[in-house]
Amino acid sequence: MIETSPSSVDVVLPCLDEAEALPWVLERIPPGWRAIVVDNGSTDGSPDIAHDLGAYVVGEPRRGFGAACHAGLTAATADVVCFCDCDASLDPGLLPTVAGPVLDGAADLVLGRRRPTARGAWPLPARLANLQLARLVRRRTGLRLHDLGPMRAARREALLALGLTDRRSGYPLQMVVRAADAGWRVAETDVPYRPRTGRSKVTGTWRGTWQTVRDMRAVLAERPSAAPAVGAGPAGGVR
Repeated sequence: MIETSPSSVDVVLPCLDEAEALPWVLERIPPGWRAIVVDNGSTDGSPDIAHDLGAYVVGEPRRGFGAACHAGLTAATADVVCFCDCDASLDPGLLPTVAGPVLDGAADLVLGRRRPTARGAWPLPARLANLQLARLVRRRTGLRLHDLGPMRAARREALLALGLTDRRSGYPLQMVVRAADAGWRVAETDVPYRPRTGRSKVTGTWRGTWQTVRDMRAVLAERPSAAPAVGAGPAGGVR
């Protein structure tokens, strides 16, 4: 049984029809950390499965990856919040490695740099698109990132202060861009990337891919925000 309260870290897991992956994902949540499963309109019984496995379940009727992530962030109460996909492509058991620098005060935002473990885990077109996006982020922010992976950690109040507004595929990118604008210390750490369970709802469809590109272009076109700085180190640093 996963503890639900109190927790030292909350783990936000956006969920849309992930009944097959949920047992594996939830059993790997670190002890003492709380899993917040945000159901984004599942029709396969995912919310009931998550609840039965001890997760705290939040419903977000507005469709969109960003909507689910932000609903989880606003439901969180722990000082540090992690985000992780709920499709078993990433191992929540590795979250302490991602959250460690935030908990220790060495970084303000840590991203898990995905490292494919098997053929097909990360199709070549998606990898190439991710590399190009990283280049555009470097041009826009100065951050020398390799990946904008969905596994990440930061402090809850600081994230809320960023005033994130995207509620679709641009949410993870907007978090990084606004963090850089605010002078956050941003770090990367390698995490294994497994073949996902089930079909992708975003890059697995032409409509999803087109929407993702449009959302991210809009984020990159934003003017620098005035969110308050939280880091004590050099602005825009990547470890």
